[in-house]
Amino acid sequence: MILTRGAEIPYNSKSLQATNRIFVMYAVIKTGGKQYRVSSGEQLRVELLSAEVGAAVSFDEVLMVGEGEQVRVGAPFVSGAKVQATIVSHGRGDKVKIYKLRRRKHFQKSQGHRQSYTEVRIDDIVAGA
Repeated sequence: MILTRGAEIPYNSKSLQATNRIFVMYAVIKTGGKQYRVSSGEQLRVELLSAEVGAAVSFDEVLMVGEGEQVRVGAPFVSGAKVQATIVSHGRGDKVKIYKLRRRKHFQKSQGHRQSYTEVRIDDIVAGA
């Protein structure tokens, strides 16, 4: 985790207005049709990626990079920015049960679904130029 001191925390709390403030660089990435706010050292579950466990992956679709009050927003992506991660595991989520019923029509349908996911650990955020 990358920590820096001295910038402002964007909260309206008097308890956080000390002189030694700690900020973590974060980014908003897009993968699998969803957007995730990530920072170094975090683990998160994303849609299934086709890579082996332990492989390094790079997310190039970075929508925003920020650290304290310094925020860079892309249009639509931040140029040169990327997030590097390592694949920790693959798995499947909890089962979702779908039950459809039409009353008085003798129609019942039952179905289930388990979504596959990939768990990644965020190693580094490269802000770009």
